[in-house]
Amino acid sequence: MELIIQLLMLFILINCILKLSFWKPWQAALFSLICAVFIVWACRYAILQSKTQLADYLKNRKVMQDAAVLITVESALCFAFCFAALRELFGKKTKRWVQPLYRYPGLLIFPVLFYLLTQLIFAMPGTDFTTISYLLAAGVLIGLPALAYWMRYLYPEKELRLEIHFLVSLFVCITGLITTVDGNVTYAAVEKPLDGKALVLSFTLFAAAFLAGYLCDKAKWIIRRKKELKNRNQLKIKA
Repeated sequence: MELIIQLLMLFILINCILKLSFWKPWQAALFSLICAVFIVWACRYAILQSKTQLADYLKNRKVMQDAAVLITVESALCFAFCFAALRELFGKKTKRWVQPLYRYPGLLIFPVLFYLLTQLIFAMPGTDFTTISYLLAAGVLIGLPALAYWMRYLYPEKELRLEIHFLVSLFVCITGLITTVDGNVTYAAVEKPLDGKALVLSFTLFAAAFLAGYLCDKAKWIIRRKKELKNRNQLKIKA
């Protein structure tokens, strides 16, 4: 299970690099500076951790359920960004409430950096903790913008990067849900006899909603076609 969680963290890092590839270089550099400052600040807490304590966190059901919620929410924000950016590529105007999605880099990168810092401390016994944190901070400060630029160079088409970003976000979401379950059912299913009335009502509501949507779509196209014909006739009269 720990290997799967590490794989999940790797894809969270890749997803962050993909998101930074849509930013301007100075924006990616500024976010990398924030990550580097976070690593230096988090060193005082990372040195207090132990392998056993981290393993207990990863096995804690409550912690894993909270992590599943955060992963799902962040993946949903990534999906929303992909759809919004794709609409913009097709000439659609970007709405104001969508703008923050372009500036959201992903907050899950910070727990990943903290975990990476603890693993480096465990892997380098006898080395000064501050030195390890500064080395990692320097690597992140230089590495994140460089990898974002390399990603943009490797996939210059924005559409392709959006597609990869969407697929990686989907993988992160699914893997996050898989790694945060422990086989226990939070809400057990209740055994009840088949309710025919509720079943018929559900199908009736579905059919009514489907028919209403179909008729609204038909009416919209008829009105649009009439407007187009009217505009054409007006142009012919003017000509």
